[in-house]
Amino acid sequence: MALVAHPSSPSHHRQSPLITRRTTYQRLNSSISQTTSLPQTNTSTKYQLPLLQQLTSLCQSKQSLPQALTFLQQQNPHHETLDSLQRKEAIGLLLQACGRYQDIETGREVHRMVASSTLFHNDVVITTRLITMYSMCDSPLDSRLVFDGLEKKNLFQWNAMVSGYSRNKLYEEALRAFIELVLQTDFKPDNFTFPCVIKACGGILDVRLGQGVHGMTAKLGLLGDVFVCNALIAFYGKCGLVDEAVKVFDFMSEKNLVSWNSMICVFAENGFAQEGLRLFSEMIKCEKSFVPDVASLVTILPVCAGEGNLEMGMVFHGLAVKLGLNQELMVKNALLDMYSKCGCLSHAKGLFDKDNNKNVVSWNTMIGGFATQGDARGTFYLLRKMQVEGREKTNEVTILNVLPVCLERSELLCLKELHAYSIRHGFHYDQLVANAFIAAYAKCGSLCSSQLMFNGMETKTVSSWNALIGGYAQNGAPRKALEFYLQMINSGIKPDRFSLGSLLLACSHMKSPRFGKEIHGYLIRIGLETDPFIVISLLSLYIRCGKSASARVLFEEMENKSLVSWNALIAGYSQNGLPDEALVLFRQMLSDGIQPDEISINSVFRACSQLSALRLGKEAHCYALKAYLAEDIFVGCSIIDMYAKSGCIEQARRVFEKSRNKDVALWNAIIVGYGLHGYGKEALGLFEKMLAFGMKPDGFTFVGILMACCHSGLVEEGLKYFNDMQNFHGITPKLEHYACIVDMLGRAGRLDESLRLVNEMPDEPDAGIWSSLLSSCKTFNALDIGTKVAEKLFELEPNKAENYVLLSNLFAASGKWDDVRRVRQKMKEIGLQKDAGRSWIELGGKVHSFMAGNTSFTGSKQMQNMWRRLEEKIRKIGYKPNTNSALHELAEDEKIEVLRGHSEKQAICVGLLRTSKGETLRINKNLRICVDCHNAAKLISKVVEREIVIRDNKRFHHFRDGFCSCGDYW
Repeated sequence: MALVAHPSSPSHHRQSPLITRRTTYQRLNSSISQTTSLPQTNTSTKYQLPLLQQLTSLCQSKQSLPQALTFLQQQNPHHETLDSLQRKEAIGLLLQACGRYQDIETGREVHRMVASSTLFHNDVVITTRLITMYSMCDSPLDSRLVFDGLEKKNLFQWNAMVSGYSRNKLYEEALRAFIELVLQTDFKPDNFTFPCVIKACGGILDVRLGQGVHGMTAKLGLLGDVFVCNALIAFYGKCGLVDEAVKVFDFMSEKNLVSWNSMICVFAENGFAQEGLRLFSEMIKCEKSFVPDVASLVTILPVCAGEGNLEMGMVFHGLAVKLGLNQELMVKNALLDMYSKCGCLSHAKGLFDKDNNKNVVSWNTMIGGFATQGDARGTFYLLRKMQVEGREKTNEVTILNVLPVCLERSELLCLKELHAYSIRHGFHYDQLVANAFIAAYAKCGSLCSSQLMFNGMETKTVSSWNALIGGYAQNGAPRKALEFYLQMINSGIKPDRFSLGSLLLACSHMKSPRFGKEIHGYLIRIGLETDPFIVISLLSLYIRCGKSASARVLFEEMENKSLVSWNALIAGYSQNGLPDEALVLFRQMLSDGIQPDEISINSVFRACSQLSALRLGKEAHCYALKAYLAEDIFVGCSIIDMYAKSGCIEQARRVFEKSRNKDVALWNAIIVGYGLHGYGKEALGLFEKMLAFGMKPDGFTFVGILMACCHSGLVEEGLKYFNDMQNFHGITPKLEHYACIVDMLGRAGRLDESLRLVNEMPDEPDAGIWSSLLSSCKTFNALDIGTKVAEKLFELEPNKAENYVLLSNLFAASGKWDDVRRVRQKMKEIGLQKDAGRSWIELGGKVHSFMAGNTSFTGSKQMQNMWRRLEEKIRKIGYKPNTNSALHELAEDEKIEVLRGHSEKQAICVGLLRTSKGETLRINKNLRICVDCHNAAKLISKVVEREIVIRDNKRFHHFRDGFCSCGDYW
């Protein structure tokens, strides 16, 4: 026997409407009074006596209920001032108060008093209120005992029992009681029964059963009842059947405020934000002009929060002020949540600090806001402040809100402190909290603590195993993740989609497509291969394992391609060195009507960067501006990176200067850009400017600084910044920092220092560091050091062709042709093939590619003629072919012919043929530019009076008026 109303709990303000208890009791009292022909309390002066008024007053607070009970017990049943009807009403009032304040002990005493009374022990009104009192005190078992002990039962008591089960989320018991009512009695369920039953159907998400109950209400003629319809709206919304909810709403001949609130809630919870906002507007403008209440605002504000619609959220804030609802605690909490999720943490903090009436939800919302922003210091500060100043004690939600901010090793001490606090207060017994600690320890790099936490759990659910397996998979221990997965299976726990997703992630990190395919087969057998979460995990697996073709097949088989799946494949193509395919797929996504987001456009900029496709990059930049994506900080970094890697550092700088919010990532992008172009002094100037603005550099900043020093020959400056990084900025060098220093010393010819640094590094040097050192040995003909370095390199990467080519070139530069043949024979035995020199240039939005020595290009005759004319001109101003760049055992004239076929020379010729006079040529090369091509490009830039920008696999070269930006240092 309950009415459907909007939720009043601050922690569940977006859930479907709940039972309005007070209205239920009023209607129940009215119905019972009419049935039993009792006089109405409110209209009879006979019952407005001082004793009854005194009891009513005592029932207004929980603390006074025992006193109210004592007062009632002291009254003589035969006293003339308190007759049986008054005593009955007094008992009913006290039972209502016990239920309202959840004082079950006082309620039990009242129950004993009733049981000992021959007059009231089987009274319809009192027994109904006893059943309701126990259910409101979260003790439905006691409700059932009262119910089963009744000699006779009427519909009110059945309704109270069904309502009690539903209120306590014992939905199956509620449905069983309803079935008993229908099958074992002659009573017909009414408009009190059905809202509770419909709620129970929603609780177990049984659509068919709910539709059956809907049919029963239609047959009984109850679809005109507003409370039944409100319950149906909430049920269909909870089951995701928005259209059905709309049909019920539109069918209603009479709608109250709860109806509108319920329908808005359905839209909000099912992702129809705009429809929810529209309906809110209609509610205000409709014929009855409903005035929004607290429930309306706490339903609509989360819609604004979910959409990140700050402007609309502020409108509703103004409405709350106008209606005088802004001081309601639930509304204030909803406003805090809205401002936090819309990125206006300062607004939320301002409201929070001004509010003296806070509850635990207020504190949790504010703490969660800081955690969402990744502000670990602010989150822990607020948590400690809550302990010192807050009247409300922390709960499990508080801990769960804090834990997501524990992402780095630097937060490990705070995490342990939080863990100890949770143990002292018993929060660690909560499954969600324990699982969150397992994940947090893993993210902070303490996998051992994560496992200890897991081992200490008495009951390990699949979620607990998932937290551990996911922690190992995500934090550098994929093989341990596989081991624990097998342990989970052996313990009898059945894996779910999250277990299998973590397993696929582990295979991705191990780059093991064989294991991944086995899991894929298992997923097909159990019917999970179409699950959206699993499909994305499979896509990521194949992409990370370099199996782009397999990923594409999986993608094409998807019936409903989400934006996430498009993004995954586009990013995968870009990551696997297939930028052309990434751009083609992006165009297909647009033609299919899929609206890109920040992740999509980032992948496009990355593809343009790989191709150095400036025209395509500019088009993508325009699109990002029109789609309002360019304001995103990561998109801004990608735009700067694209211009820098397309050889247009000036445009990259302009984008940087126009950016409103320059965070560390944006500074890093422009510093790295200048470093790539060899503009070391400019990069250092930007770094000093960054410090002057109060920005705190990170590890990526120093990668850019050291790279700039490396490419500019600023060795002493580079060593100084390397020391400052550790001593003044507290940043521990990683492999990438050591790689920059090794490369910098090697390029400067300080090979002994470079080798000494490699041997003294705290971490084991990777193949990239040894490869860089070997390349420097080739430059300076350091044969002895080079052969030793090559041995180390082959231990790490025995099957990489580039390593053998480096050693072969080292021998060739020293004239050791027998050793060259030996190395090349070894490559042939292993089945390795040298990457041919390749260059490409973008002309008219199309990328043209050239291979060294390949004359199959359409118009190659024109290209050859162009080169002859160019060679003739540059010879006159000093060009002489550098045959040392032709690392082949050939005659001098044959070497010169080989040099003429280098791919960058082909690209320059075609660029000159197909572009206007004075236009800058932008060329890319997959290998390091050779000395001969470098010399030729300098002189060509002078004779044709053009700038030529060549990006090799190390850096950029800007050729102007016979000079190169690198100063011949590369």
